[in-house]
Amino acid sequence: MIDIPLVYKLLKEQHPDLADLPIQFLDAGLDNAMFRLGDRLSVRLPRREVAAKLIENEQTWLPIFVDHLPIPIPNPYRIGQPNQDYPYRWSILPWLDGISADREEPDPNQAKILAKFLRSLHIPAPANAPKSIFRGVPLTQRAAAIEERIQRLEVQTELMTLSIKQTWQIALNTPIDVEETWIHGDLHSRNILVKNGVIAGIIDWGDMTSGDIATDLAAIWMLFRDRHARQQAISTYADISEATLQRAKGWAIAFGVMLLDLGLTNDPRYTIMGKRTLQRLAEDI
Repeated sequence: MIDIPLVYKLLKEQHPDLADLPIQFLDAGLDNAMFRLGDRLSVRLPRREVAAKLIENEQTWLPIFVDHLPIPIPNPYRIGQPNQDYPYRWSILPWLDGISADREEPDPNQAKILAKFLRSLHIPAPANAPKSIFRGVPLTQRAAAIEERIQRLEVQTELMTLSIKQTWQIALNTPIDVEETWIHGDLHSRNILVKNGVIAGIIDWGDMTSGDIATDLAAIWMLFRDRHARQQAISTYADISEATLQRAKGWAIAFGVMLLDLGLTNDPRYTIMGKRTLQRLAEDI
């Protein structure tokens, strides 16, 4: 069990100078358990082997971005090692203050900030950058899984409209016309922190990979209810081809469908996120 006594024991053994700080349980998702450590730090521990690999990606690659990006990211402060009590590497991170964007949406003026952040992130990655089979890939590689969900959601909701399905098909048939770059890979609104309307942090970088920028551009529809703000994000990013825009809409549909399907079977928070994404797309197509 990943609990406060385990965190204390790991700290006492590996980072004893931090072991006297108060520990507070925050959340446990499918992949990770999160604890607050004092006022300025947090502890993130993988709950399963596949998540442990994603934590290692963050530990290896996030330090190269910490001074490069215009929005704070959780660059690892300390790294924990596996031992007899716990089998994976784990991280001590700076505490980023804010509320996830599914609970407090960013102000429309943050659309330009997000676009500048993405532009700064989307730089060529080295040959040994992590590769994903789920993010940044041609949408045709995700088609079977997404279309299975679409068929299921057609029975459960009215959001699988003809225009959404047509836009999905267009995106599937639109080739990637850009070079691969670094991408976050999982920029849904629970991975974006907001404070007083300002984007205060981008978290959960385990899916970072080298791939198609359209994957990250899908965040525009996940974050901003204001149509003008979405247009501002697209124009501020600059030089987005029509093909990339079509793929970005396809990725937004993919995320919306995955979130909605997950929400209807698991967590209602995901239901809301998926609905918002698909409804905003419907306004723009």
